Amino acid sequence: MKPVDFAWHLPKSVPEAVALLGALPNARLLAGGQSLVPMLNFRIAAPDHLIDLNAIDALRFIELRGDILAIGAMTTQRDIERSELVRQYCPLLSAAIAHVGHQQTRNRGTIGGSLCHLDPSAELPVVAAALDPMLVIAGANRERRLRFRSFPAGYLSNSLVPGELVTSIEFPILPECGRGAFVEVARRPADFAIVAVAAQLVMNGTRVRSARIAIGGLAASPMRVEDIEDMIIGKELDEAFLAGAHSCAASLPAEGDSLNPAHYRQRLAGVLTRRALAGAA
Repeated sequence: MKPVDFAWHLPKSVPEAVALLGALPNARLLAGGQSLVPMLNFRIAAPDHLIDLNAIDALRFIELRGDILAIGAMTTQRDIERSELVRQYCPLLSAAIAHVGHQQTRNRGTIGGSLCHLDPSAELPVVAAALDPMLVIAGANRERRLRFRSFPAGYLSNSLVPGELVTSIEFPILPECGRGAFVEVARRPADFAIVAVAAQLVMNGTRVRSARIAIGGLAASPMRVEDIEDMIIGKELDEAFLAGAHSCAASLPAEGDSLNPAHYRQRLAGVLTRRALAGAA
């Protein structure tokens, strides 16, 4: 199939894009297009206006700013994959990006597009659920900042209001004593994950000083699992605590389908949580 007819717009700046969003009825933003273009072709999405962000160079950057790593919303996944700054200061994001699609997909796909699309099985929203970065959002009259934990609003839905777009994402940098791991199970390499787990630990010797754990593929949006975090903080991750984390993750409620029923996703959540924690520790 092919898309319905639409008018194409190519703004050169964020204010111009915001103005178009506010003025045009039934408009959609185009970032990398790796999710939106198939939706257009299948007519799942049928906008009257398509606002292409690819000419806004100001939305492409990776910068260290004090204790945060700021990434422009139009930064491609391939640029993130190649970035030494990301590898050094946000290694969990670096680990996850290698699981995102094929290289051709990462050449076009953007971090902002993935986070705004919010597929529950996509890798980048799982990392964001774990690290809870700050989203910088531009609107007609103001700029606002929102933690990722407040961003999901249901299946494939975010909490942007009409006329807003995400301009950058600010990740907290990882302390020197921190470490992370990202694991997933998919039917084939580059497929969406059935279940994915992101875990980041900050250690005090052999004990866990702080922990951030998120699981994707169980519900309409990735979930941070604070019960497991609380369980392991201050402890050494021996077999008993790994088994406890496994059991806790496997007991989380899950939504299933005909290919991957809920009990299978729960089992994967337990196994992968144990693997992620063991890998990080």
